Formats: sequence, C-alpha cells, structure tokens
Amino acid sequence: MLPKAEMVHWLFATGILFIGLCLLSEAIVGTEVWRRRPWRKYLWPGIAFTLGLLLWPVMAFFTNSAIHMYAHGRLKSRWWRLTMPLAFVVTGTAFIVHEQNAWFFARSAFLHHLLGWTFVIAAVVPLLMVWRPRSPALQSFFALSIVLVAVMLYCDRDVAPVFGHLSPLAGAPHR
Repeated sequence: MLPKAEMVHWLFATGILFIGLCLLSEAIVGTEVWRRRPWRKYLWPGIAFTLGLLLWPVMAFFTNSAIHMYAHGRLKSRWWRLTMPLAFVVTGTAFIVHEQNAWFFARSAFLHHLLGWTFVIAAVVPLLMVWRPRSPALQSFFALSIVLVAVMLYCDRDVAPVFGHLSPLAGAPHR
C-alpha cells in the first residue's frame, strides 16, 4: 500500500488539477461564454473552498498544525487582486523555507524546492492580471501554472531518488 502522505498529496493534486482545468476552459472560451451557465462562475471557487475545508482535517489530524481561519465579506476594491500574487509569493516562500534539505536530497526535497520556485516565478502572472484581468493569454498562463502545480504534486513520493541520486541520509527508497 502507498504511504498515506502520497495518497493525500494525490487527492489534493486532483482537486487542484480540476481547478486549473476550469480556469483554462474559461480562458479558452472567454468569461462571457463560460458564465452562460450561472453555476459555472462558482465552480472553481467552490472547489477551492472545499479543498480548503478538506485541508483542515488533514492538517489538524495528520500534522498537528495550527490552522487559522477567517471570514470576510464581499471585497470590492481593485487592490484585493494583489492578494493572489502575494499568496503565490508567500506559498512559494513557505515551500522553499519548509524544506530543510538540499535539492537532490530526495524526490520530496526536490519537489518542495521546485514547487516553491514555481509559485514565486508564477506570481508574475497574477500580478499582471491586476492590470489586465480579462487577458486570455494571462488567464491561460495562470490556469496552466495551477495545472503544473497539480502535476508536480502527483510526482510526490516520501523517499525516492531524484535523477538517480538519493542522499544516504534520506533513508531507504520507496517503490
């Protein structure tokens, strides 16, 4: 049986992949066409919210992390669009700082670094979307960055070699 950490990563990767595919679909057909069905505008935010709710028991019961939740009303200021690039930078930085081992220590260490730098670099796209929110190209790049993160999460394994290298300190590799 696969380790629990891998299965949890893969389940969340599936949700993130679905969000990315929804965003990509909206970018391809355009917002007007995508929202012809009223429920579609709530599809990816609803999935993101559900993933956030599902993340709570994972963090509380499996990692004993403290989770801070807050509620907010309807946000109308254009400056709130800066939260997504900021969230990308903070998330990327958290991935990089969280991993204490070098890139080639094990596959999980490599993926932490790769995910972190992907988020930090991809933060440019939502930052540009602050000024060009309806740009199909930017919407597509944003959606593809989410899909890329999902694909990376599917690659997660606790202890496995990366590019044929595994630190002797990492432990026995899993197959």
